[in-house]
Amino acid sequence: MRFLLVEDNISLATAVLDRLRMDGHVIDHAANIAAAEDFSATADYDLILLDIMLPDGDGRAFLRSHRNRLMETPVIVLTARSEVSDRVGMLDLGADDYITKPFDFSELEARCRAVLRRHGGDSSNQKRFGDLVFNPLAGTLSVGDKTITLRNKELRLLEIFLSGPDRIYSKPKLVDRLFSYDEDVSENAIEVYVGRLRKHLSGSGVEITTVRGLGYRMSLA
Repeated sequence: MRFLLVEDNISLATAVLDRLRMDGHVIDHAANIAAAEDFSATADYDLILLDIMLPDGDGRAFLRSHRNRLMETPVIVLTARSEVSDRVGMLDLGADDYITKPFDFSELEARCRAVLRRHGGDSSNQKRFGDLVFNPLAGTLSVGDKTITLRNKELRLLEIFLSGPDRIYSKPKLVDRLFSYDEDVSENAIEVYVGRLRKHLSGSGVEITTVRGLGYRMSLA
């Protein structure tokens, strides 16, 4: 998944970035509202982690603007405020969840997973498509009686394809979803990861086809 972290406390931001990147997520970091606006205008995110007290304003202004533009990206608010009225106010503005500072990273990870499941309309950790069973938490793909442990980028690429079966994803779009702005990669890397996934899908009822001039599509064979 690709996340946007909006947090001005550098030590906390570094800890969150390190922890979530260890889980294989792609994360961009904005230290203020202006940077967050720039990031959200140029990239598609699966989840936004939003601090409230920021150097150039209140994070709630970003949240309000985000929802007013009809953007549906889920938002988890990171807040030091524990009053019920503050939490209710943020939920009413459009936050999908909140977590009170200081927090345990395992709780943050669990809340991220829960929000993403709700947003995807799925209450299970497993995703099924055709004869595939994909468990993103375990990092495994099962085809019949065969279970494969996926590498980081393979896992994220499969997650992207399964989020929109039969949808065509261009190479630039996949680069945007798989890599952060800090990573210098070419579109050729996408060909490598698609090739690996195709090998894993061999013998299944699911295939990744190349749509000439447009990109790749996962569909039932």
